[in-house]
Amino acid sequence: MKSSNNHAHTILGTVVPEDQRLNFLPRHFGTHMMLVERQVYHHFANLCPQYLGGYWHFYELSNGGCYLAPDRDRCTLSHAGNSVDTTVSGDAAGIIATLYTFSHLAFHFEHDPYGERLSTHFDLLRAYASQHAEAGLIYRVID
Repeated sequence: MKSSNNHAHTILGTVVPEDQRLNFLPRHFGTHMMLVERQVYHHFANLCPQYLGGYWHFYELSNGGCYLAPDRDRCTLSHAGNSVDTTVSGDAAGIIATLYTFSHLAFHFEHDPYGERLSTHFDLLRAYASQHAEAGLIYRVID
């Protein structure tokens, strides 16, 4: 179980057990589950050009949110748009890629009730990210 700093309302992140992975994406994203998953991997590959694939962990957040994160200790991320070239944990990299995905797809579906659902997922994950040990780096990359 991952947790952030000891705040009064600390949001906890828990890895989804293997036997529950098949339910994770449909529960959070319904019929758009494959689109969301594909977009997370796409955004991560854009940020981490050396990425060639691999296993990803799924996380449930105690505030109802979720995210995906690559099974890597460290990731070097580059984003020319905001002059970022930094190394973060795999966990932080997954949070970043998932935040990008939620934001991108929320705008894509802005005139659809699904867009509101993705905006809510963005807000829940952003709240968790604000308590993360690498919050400063996460916000620097997503800014």
